[in-house]
Amino acid sequence: MSEDRLAFLTAELKRHNELYYQKAAPEISDREYDLLLRELIELEAEFPLFADPNSPTKNVGGAPLDAFQQVAHLEKMASLDNAFTESELTDFYTRLQKGLNTPGSAVPVTVEAKIDGVAIAIIYRDGKLERAATRGDGTHGDDITQNVRTIKTVPEKLPAGAPALVELRGEIFMTNAGFAKLNESRDEAGLPAFVNPRNATAGSLKQLDSKETAKRPLDIVIHGAALSEAPTMSAFYDQLEQLSLPRATLFYPCPTLEDALAAVREIDTKRHDLPYETDGAVIKLDDRAAQKQLGSTSKAPRWAIAFKYPPEEKPTRLHKISIQVGRTGVLTPVAELDPVFVSGTTVSRATLHNEDEISRKDVREGDTVLIQKAGEIIPAVVRVLKEHRPEGTTPFDLFAHVDGKCPSCDGPISKEEGFVAWRCTNFECPAQAVSKIKQFASRKALDIDAIGSVVAETVVSRDLAKTPLDLFSIPVDVLDTLNLGTDEKPRKLGDKNAHKIRQTLERARTESPLHRWIYALGIPHIGESSAREIARLHEDLYAVAESEILKKITQVATLETKQREISPRNRSNPPANDTEKLERQKTYDALKSEIAGINTSLAEFHITPDVGPVAAASILTFFQSEAGQRTLTRLKELGVQAKSDSFAPAGQAPPPGAEDSPIAGKTFVITGTLSQSRDHFKDRILAAGGKVSGSISKKTDYLLAGEKAGSKLTKAESLGVTVLDEPAFEALFA
Repeated sequence: MSEDRLAFLTAELKRHNELYYQKAAPEISDREYDLLLRELIELEAEFPLFADPNSPTKNVGGAPLDAFQQVAHLEKMASLDNAFTESELTDFYTRLQKGLNTPGSAVPVTVEAKIDGVAIAIIYRDGKLERAATRGDGTHGDDITQNVRTIKTVPEKLPAGAPALVELRGEIFMTNAGFAKLNESRDEAGLPAFVNPRNATAGSLKQLDSKETAKRPLDIVIHGAALSEAPTMSAFYDQLEQLSLPRATLFYPCPTLEDALAAVREIDTKRHDLPYETDGAVIKLDDRAAQKQLGSTSKAPRWAIAFKYPPEEKPTRLHKISIQVGRTGVLTPVAELDPVFVSGTTVSRATLHNEDEISRKDVREGDTVLIQKAGEIIPAVVRVLKEHRPEGTTPFDLFAHVDGKCPSCDGPISKEEGFVAWRCTNFECPAQAVSKIKQFASRKALDIDAIGSVVAETVVSRDLAKTPLDLFSIPVDVLDTLNLGTDEKPRKLGDKNAHKIRQTLERARTESPLHRWIYALGIPHIGESSAREIARLHEDLYAVAESEILKKITQVATLETKQREISPRNRSNPPANDTEKLERQKTYDALKSEIAGINTSLAEFHITPDVGPVAAASILTFFQSEAGQRTLTRLKELGVQAKSDSFAPAGQAPPPGAEDSPIAGKTFVITGTLSQSRDHFKDRILAAGGKVSGSISKKTDYLLAGEKAGSKLTKAESLGVTVLDEPAFEALFA
């Protein structure tokens, strides 16, 4: 039994390591992981013959990622052993005394708050940032220098007096407020929420595009260094202050054990007021020469330990699940709770994120649940106490809960493919008014001057516009006096901006091409590239609404689904006998013939992958809905023309001047970092009669690839698509 348990713990901890380090998607808390690891350590000590040579007890962290270049640390980056009680801290202190041959004597230590972040090593050479890497396996880590450069508190250059060469060690983390805002935006986008700030931080640092990392609210604290000449940790912290490097605010030099235990208790009372999440305190030997004397095990230093505070969890009753409609139409379930005091505040509501999360935890109305603050700020349901579940409860079904209608407008809701959230699809939904107006006026849509977030929020809050088309009805004099500030501190939009809005709206009414109007309507799954392709296939907006081309695309998808279901080779639904098998084969062949016929009729249009069955179904559903019909009627009343400026559905003549161009009729995909914006290259391709798609397929003719091309380059190579760098692209044009 002990051998089985040891094997189980080894495999389970390896799985959790992969989830934590490689995928940034932990399933259990740090404390639960630490307890499993401790049990494995004890079993391996008792039964060493059964221990795995590659046991998690011998590894520092996860293997480095394949997506980043691997670099070696100047000195090994170790993780820390853990203590869960004050008696275990006392045992650690006794080991320090014994290791230094000073039994019974005071050994100065330092105590600091332990930030729950991602370990990082940053090399500065001659005062300049040279490289940043994750801990990885302790000896090698992922080179994430470009991502770390996006963190504002990481200086590119150290002030005078910095060491000639130093490898700083620290934790990159996400502030609680930033984490809350990030999860809110992910909920609004219908994306899975991050479990905690550490999980969100790890995911941010693993972005292959540093521009995406720059959007995340990351920060850093330095707590150690390789090659530092500071004699003590206290002196090192003073040096950090002199170099203007961020350090822990809760830091205590402690001459005695009693001082250290008092500091651990004090940090526990103060840490809830910090702007970031902490999960413990770190106790280190102050004397750095003595640290080297004690050395390390294969996994952790002997001169430091982490004390883990138990997370505060409180039980309470979930009496109702309510549904909020976000600014992008996402329906977010919220737990309505009996008030309970957790981590310093009274909690009566907690986000449940989405229906998938509710199903995973099996949360039901009437349940008793454990509540914890994720990131010490966001109340979250940790798990259900099923032993207290009342009789008669049923699994939660969001669609049935809202009777298939948006709680804000009674409009239809749908669950989009590839997303976890339900969304209201009504163009006129008041809960979405601000985001709809912002997209409508954005540069890639109708490019309406002077309408940004503040103006959009103001016209909605003052009941001047419930939909983007209401902007056409707001008089100039009303816009002129529009107060963008508060009643106490008014700030008018002004005559100049009011006339800009009116002039650009009038221009959009008659001059903006079809693809901009399609994108401006904010229809789900219709991005800039798909809007351009739809505009190529149709003369005007009213033709799009009745499109036979789009109907055929959706018809093919429906028939293919039916074909898969009735296939005689369907293992999940095999035919009952030979007679049924024969009948299904006939139906299968008939469907195959019908699909081939439709595809033949579509072939002449050379449709790019940007307009697939999901996009086609989405735009048809929109125009068939009551809100879509009202939108078309309103557009006619406003005199909106929305004519295609690229109508060429079946190989019509290319744009003037592009007749002899080798680009004409060719489909391009653009990826990576180029010398100029993607829009620059896109405009040139379109002007030469080519097409630009957002995704790679067998129909793609060329991939224009800059630096850091990523997965699109890999897919293009696997499909045999011609890959062009910029010189090759220019040569093609020449």
